[in-house]
Amino acid sequence: MDSAEHEAYFTWRNYFMMLLDRLPVPIAICRANGEVTAVNPAMAAEWGLAPGQVRGRNLLDLFHPSDSAAPQMNRLIEALRLGRRSRYTIDVRWTAAGDEGARREGELIVEPVGDASPTYPALLTVLHVRPAETLTPSGPQTEVSAVEARILELAAAGATTAAIGKAVGLTVDGVNYHLTRLSRRWRVPNRTALVAKAYVLGVLDPGSWPPAQRRRAE
Repeated sequence: MDSAEHEAYFTWRNYFMMLLDRLPVPIAICRANGEVTAVNPAMAAEWGLAPGQVRGRNLLDLFHPSDSAAPQMNRLIEALRLGRRSRYTIDVRWTAAGDEGARREGELIVEPVGDASPTYPALLTVLHVRPAETLTPSGPQTEVSAVEARILELAAAGATTAAIGKAVGLTVDGVNYHLTRLSRRWRVPNRTALVAKAYVLGVLDPGSWPPAQRRRAE
């Protein structure tokens, strides 16, 4: 890249960042692994943070995909693996800033952008927030989806990732996505600790073998 191209690049980048900052719609740009590389004030404000405090964090630490989002997440993971360019809508939940316990829901529009690359494409993410009156009832933090519960049951029984995927109809990447999301939510470092935490939180029944989800009282 010569000096003219270098100058043109930074001029374009600065102009883009200026436009991004002024847009009222929450927008973030991240790597394929979810790491945020650029975010506008509207997106950062959802957690009461400045843009600089969000850069470098992972979107999966900020947003929690809903139970119904698993198929779309699997399609997105497969699309990234194959280098495809498609737009995906992921239902997400998160806790709003400035109001303890207030839960928000919306749609995260995810689209690979930039030069074609099957390994490290950039992701443009746009958040559409749902009105408060349309939110679904919330549950406790220990509540897991049916897919997550089944994955925990199989992991507790010692099944491999491939075997778990075959049993629940997910790819290996899809299973790893759910295991990673649960590990982040419960702040544990590995699968062994994740299974142990599931028993401690009462998600799995300590008196059942094969492992099974604990039945909650009606």
